[in-house]
Order: sequence, then C-alpha cells, then structure tokens
Amino acid sequence: MSILEKIHSSNDIKQLNTEELPVLCKEIRSFLIQTVSETGGHLASNLGTVELTVALHRVYDTQHDRIVFDVGHQSYTHKIITGRRDKLHTLRQFGGISGFPKPYEAVDDAFIAGHASNSVSVALGMAHARTLSGEDYDICAVIGDGAMTGGLSFEGLSNAAMSGEPLVVILNDNNMSIAENVGGTARLLQSMRVKPAYLNFKRHYRKLFSHLPALYTFNHHVKEWLKEHLIPDDMFTGMGFDYLGPIDGHDLRTLENVIRWARDMRKPVLIHVLTKKGKGCAYAEANPELYHGVGPFDPETGILVPEKEGFCSRFGALLCRYAESDPKIAAITAAMSGGTGLEGFAARFPERFYDIGIAEEHAASMAGGMAKQGLIPVFAVYSSFLQRAFDMLIHDISLQKLHAVFAVDRAGLVGRDGETHQGAFDVSFLSAVPGMTIYAPASFAELDAMLGLALYGCEGPVAIRYPRGGEGAYSDCHTEAEFVLREGRDITIVSYGVMINEALAAADKLAPEGVSAEVIKIGRIRPNGFDETRLSVKKTKRLVVVEDVCAFGGVGAQILSSLAGMSDGFAFRLLNLGDGIVPHGSVEELRHLCGIDAQGIAQSAKALVGEE
Repeated sequence: MSILEKIHSSNDIKQLNTEELPVLCKEIRSFLIQTVSETGGHLASNLGTVELTVALHRVYDTQHDRIVFDVGHQSYTHKIITGRRDKLHTLRQFGGISGFPKPYEAVDDAFIAGHASNSVSVALGMAHARTLSGEDYDICAVIGDGAMTGGLSFEGLSNAAMSGEPLVVILNDNNMSIAENVGGTARLLQSMRVKPAYLNFKRHYRKLFSHLPALYTFNHHVKEWLKEHLIPDDMFTGMGFDYLGPIDGHDLRTLENVIRWARDMRKPVLIHVLTKKGKGCAYAEANPELYHGVGPFDPETGILVPEKEGFCSRFGALLCRYAESDPKIAAITAAMSGGTGLEGFAARFPERFYDIGIAEEHAASMAGGMAKQGLIPVFAVYSSFLQRAFDMLIHDISLQKLHAVFAVDRAGLVGRDGETHQGAFDVSFLSAVPGMTIYAPASFAELDAMLGLALYGCEGPVAIRYPRGGEGAYSDCHTEAEFVLREGRDITIVSYGVMINEALAAADKLAPEGVSAEVIKIGRIRPNGFDETRLSVKKTKRLVVVEDVCAFGGVGAQILSSLAGMSDGFAFRLLNLGDGIVPHGSVEELRHLCGIDAQGIAQSAKALVGEE
C-alpha cells in the first residue's frame, strides 16, 4: 500500500514521520497529473502547492480549524488529504466533486472560493466571530501573489493587521497568477527578502532565553527599537503584521515549523512562501500559464487534446484586424490575456495592450479614463469577473456616457468550473446600467459585425456577450435587435446567442408532431422594444423565452414587461437558470438539467400548446 492510500484526514498526515513526507508529496504529484490528465482542471497551481498544503495539514485540523483558500483552484491536494482521494476521478464532472472548495462537500472546506483577493477578509470575519462567540480554533488564509493585485486583498490585510486577532496569512508567491504577474506589487514582493537562516536563529534564540524572561524582554525591546529606527519597514510590517519570510515553499520541514511558530504567536502574522508553479512536472514547470487550467492531456508528454476554435480566440483576431487601421483602439485584460484571446493583440500592439492584474474594478475605471480622453478602450473579461466592477460601470462609465467596449467572455453556462464561474448574471446587471448597449452574437460572423458596431456604431458603453466554446449549427449573420429565423403559427420561441441553436432544434422536434414554431433571434438585447416578438405573440398567443442566465432581469422578464400592455392575452413559459446557481458539469448536461436544451424546450412548448 502506498503512503497516499493511508491518508484520509489531517490526523493521518500528522502520524507520518519525516522520511515518509517527501514520498507522500511525490505520490500526490503523480496522482494529480494522472487524474487531471483525464478530467481536465487546474494543474500547475496544484503541483506548486503540494508541500505547502501538507504542511498546513500537519499544523491545523481542518475539521475544527479554518483554512481559507483564495480563489481555491489550488485546493486539490487539500481535497485528497481530507478524504476525497477516491472521488478525485469525478473532479469537475456532473455529480462529482468540485474543482474549488465547497463546504457542502466537506466540513474541511471552510468557505466557497472561486474569485480572487477575498480570503483575508473572510478569514478576519471568522476571527471576529471566534472572538465574539468565545470559541477556540485557529484560522489561516492562503492567498497567492497574483491575488495581491486586487484591491480587496489590501483592504482585508489593512484591517486584519490592526485588528490584533490571532490570524495567519500565508502569501503563496510563485510570481504568477494565471499569466506572469505584473505591476508594482509584483516588483515589491520580488524585493522582499529575509534569509531563512535569520528565522532559524530567531526561533532558537527565543527558545534559549525562554527561562530568562527578563533578559529576553530587555533584548527584545532593544531589537525592536533598532528595527524601528534603523531598518526600513517592509510593506506588511508597516501595516502591523509580523512578517516571516520568504520561506522555501518546497522545504516541508521548514514550512511546518514556521507555520506552527506563526500560529502560536497569537497575533496577525504573514508568512511569505516561495513556490514554483508546476513543480515536479517538466512540461508544467516550463509553461505554467498553459497548464494553469487545462482540458484532458497526455500525462507523459503533456500534449493537450485539441479544442475547436472558440469565440474568445476569434474575438482576439478580429480586434487585431480593427486595431490595424485604428490607433485609438486599446485592449485591457485583468490577468487573462490568454483566457480572453488577447495574446495576439499583446504581441502585435504592445504599446496599446494593458494587463492590469486581477483588478477588474480598476480596469473598468481605467477604461473610463481612456474613453474620456478620446481612446476606444476594449476590456475583455469573463462574465463572472465583471460582476466585481458593477459600481464602476455606472459611476465611472455610464454617468458620463463614455464610449467603452466590454467584451464579456464566458457568458452563460461555462460548465465544469461550476457556480462561481457560470456567466449567469451579466444580462441582469448590464441591463441595469443606464445607456448600456448589449449585443449577443450567435455566430462568428455576428461577432465580427457586432464588434464593428460596438466600436463605431454606438455611443456610450457597449457590451458584447459571447460564450465559452464555439458556434453551433447557426452561422448566419443578423445584427438586428430581433429577426424571425423561422415562421410559425402555433407558438413563438425567442432566444439569443448560441442558445438559438437549441431553439431551432426544438422547432425541428416540434414540426413532426404538428406544432408550428416561430423562432425569433435577439441580436441586440438593449436597447430593444421587442416589436417583432409582440407581433409574433399576437399571432401565436403563446411564448417561450429561452436563455442560459438567471431569471431575474433576464430577456424573458424584459419581454414580459414590454408585452404587459397587450390587449390580447397569451400563455408563456420562461426557460432559464432560475436563481443562477448552477453546479459543475458539461454544458450539455447542465442545459438538460435546467430544461433549456432542445428536448426541454420542445417539451415546454408542447405543454403550452396542449394547455389550451
């Protein structure tokens, strides 16, 4: 039996001797590579944090203590240790375990984590709750250096440092987020170096003088005076943390000792840990950005299973084409140049490309400043990450009617990353932004045409929302607010984006059963008076609206509001994602689960026709 097969909890980790620990780490890495090669997922980040996670479980009991992961995509080793090794083959699969911490899976998962920079704030909230309730448990936040480019991380650090709460923050510094880190914070972290030998000396010094408390206290005061007056503060000490580091994040023995020491200090402590993303896997070490998040691949060679061209890569190519003839176009990404298809733009127009780190709020406000001074900024961002910049969309863009373009990638269902990443809310919150124009291309041809309209045919803010993955059977180009793709007499089916493929397929299923469906494609969500839909519903008396976003504020709700004054009554069904909280699985499985695939649409349409 391997050592890994004996591990089912933090307690099992604590029983291992020092010779067994390196073997365990090697076994975990092999297990991770083999499993992720089959399921897809986050590889490089998990390989880089194996020793750190093992050390955390040697010090803390996650059944009782709270370890708060930032983002959480590096939590696979944590899941393996806490009894989910036998389920890891279901990782990110429908009905299987999530690729992120989820308290509903196990009490060991302290908090849902899918977006960056919030872990210190969450951990401090837990520390305050512990104090007020008089309970006794330890709390540790694990935050990556990439997340330090987000302003929320500094809000949490600033408050945690002054709180006095016993709390350990581990800064996992691998000089990467998804891509290589950028900005002043990254440069500052690179300059912060305290030799590990000094930490060993300090620990032995404290032990040596523990039986002479008066002498230790006197020497401590002298040392603190010298530090205060002669040695410049690092950023974290200046905030009020006791700063320890940097520590070799792959030296398990030192990691465990320093984490234990920090925990026992009973005050705000920050440990700066240096790790290597992709550690122990040659191809992941060589290209950690490529192997950050992957689909299935060959575990021996690292060769990835090729994917079809998607909307994001097509968007990147189109933006380059427009930028060739217009020097006013500038592109912005929040640490996602590869994920949003902007790598080509960065290479061809480096002076007009801005990677601002994981700071979506800053990106939106910066776009406002660019637009105010005459540029055409294009901010490419995932739908679920744009949620963070809602205030900036209104305050810094909309109020001055500034012309900024938001390329909203991963709109709608994204699949295996689950509820923290589904693009379920952008239609609702973008529709609430005054003056916002929203396009929903259903094909690559429409993406091209609508990007041109967004750049040159609109005033004020513009959003183009498109899905993860590529186009379906529909490949035509209709940029109108509404367009009747198929005429019918019995029922009106309305949809937009790539969901129009499911609507057309549902109409095909209905035809042999004697139900004639009229299919209307929405090309521009806002502004839209839904006049074509009104005319169609007057004829058919029945309406089904299909969309892969939440119900509240969606197109279905907007259509019903627009048709509320119709004198003739009509029956309707709104097919959508309900409250928008949808688990992980393939997009096809999730559409079926929510009843918005062709089969579900056809069943709802037949039921509506049959009710009369």
